[in-house]
Amino acid sequence: MTAIVAAPGDLRVHLFGGPYVSVDGRRCPVPEGSKRLLAFVALRRGRVERRYVAGTLWPVGDDGRAAGNLRSALWRLRAAGIDVLHHDKWSLSLLDQVLVDVHELQAWADRIIAGSPRAADLDPVRLETEALDLLPGWYDDWTILERERLRQRVLHALEAQSQLLSEQGRNADAIGAALAAVCAEPLRESAQRALIEAHLAEDNWAEAQRILHAYSALLDRELGVAPSRELVCLIEYARQRQERATPIRAATRV
Repeated sequence: MTAIVAAPGDLRVHLFGGPYVSVDGRRCPVPEGSKRLLAFVALRRGRVERRYVAGTLWPVGDDGRAAGNLRSALWRLRAAGIDVLHHDKWSLSLLDQVLVDVHELQAWADRIIAGSPRAADLDPVRLETEALDLLPGWYDDWTILERERLRQRVLHALEAQSQLLSEQGRNADAIGAALAAVCAEPLRESAQRALIEAHLAEDNWAEAQRILHAYSALLDRELGVAPSRELVCLIEYARQRQERATPIRAATRV
């Protein structure tokens, strides 16, 4: 997953490390009173009813006050020169030409998980910690749910990316992708499995064993449990497969 370079006319909403808006790569700060509105609409694809937006973002008070708060937030955006929302009497939505960093990350993850990545999707991973911590410090229910949904999607994508890279013989990149998942969630067994399998793909038995021992110790220390039997036996199964394949390779050489 490579860094995104702004193209001429690029208009983008950033929710990682934001929210803020960039125009042709130039950062435009969002007024404090409009940040939650922009984030809420940006996280949704398509149109969303004004009443629903107002009621979700300003639940305290009556409908009239919530609607007034929504109008004020829209006015602040316009006053700051941030023209990324379409709105009428009934609904709001992002303008068609506006890109959103979360949507782009989701699209990358979807392609990887589906097993149909673009060539650039398998580039070495450069994933900042904040990419798995959407809108940190925000505790609205809609933020917490979206943050966890995106986090799980990206972790699954990193694990799948590692496997795809191993299949192509790109072992170093496969290890890098698996390490990104492990660093994001060290207790996640599927991430540790991806890392062990990436090491086994290049016959680094000692590295695979070291990862397994370290993970076992971590689980015992943090949760008082052991890894699954399937993970514990993973290295032995790989060794048995190699031993079965060795006579075949030897006979082929003869």
